[in-house]
Amino acid sequence: MSMDFGFDVISAKEYERQRVLYEPLTAAIRNLIDAGIHTDVDEATAREAQAAVEAVTELLAGKRRTVTTTLRHEDTGRPLAWANPAVGLRNAIAPPMVIHHEDDGRAWSDFSLSGAYEGPPGWVHGGICALVLDHILGEAASDGLTKPKFTGTITLRYLRGTPLGPLRAEAYIDRVEGVKTFARGFLRDADGTTVEAEGVFIQPVWARDAG
Repeated sequence: MSMDFGFDVISAKEYERQRVLYEPLTAAIRNLIDAGIHTDVDEATAREAQAAVEAVTELLAGKRRTVTTTLRHEDTGRPLAWANPAVGLRNAIAPPMVIHHEDDGRAWSDFSLSGAYEGPPGWVHGGICALVLDHILGEAASDGLTKPKFTGTITLRYLRGTPLGPLRAEAYIDRVEGVKTFARGFLRDADGTTVEAEGVFIQPVWARDAG
């Protein structure tokens, strides 16, 4: 069963058109966030930049979407959550993750985190680690978000600090017991695992009744 909450349906062709159009814009806004965090320009330059950003904001707000921020891909049935704070293609605060799925159900992503996700100096904020792992465990547990499974509990073990820069997140299904799917995963840098995670994902009552 695919998850269906009355999402607007988008064709593969239209999805690709929007991806090509908006993905670079999101990347540019993400770079702007990072630049804003680290800039040390003088007051005049800061005010000039502020005015430019406000003008761009007004330009983008000139026309707003009238459909939901989550669409359903016509071919795959997969939800496409443009605004999702973990993987939203049009959400610049989302870590720049692209989720891949293997035939054995394993989900993974290689990505890099900048200073916008910093907690202690030089290290990824622990809450961002939790966000990434909650999402990728959910991807694995729900067969790429095509089956209704929601986080019941998630347990994290922070083995050491997670440095900013290149990382890999990975998850897989450990076992299934009735309406509960147990998933495991990790966050890793070049030197090995930094955070381990276990999650229980539960099929909602309405999906059980439908099945």
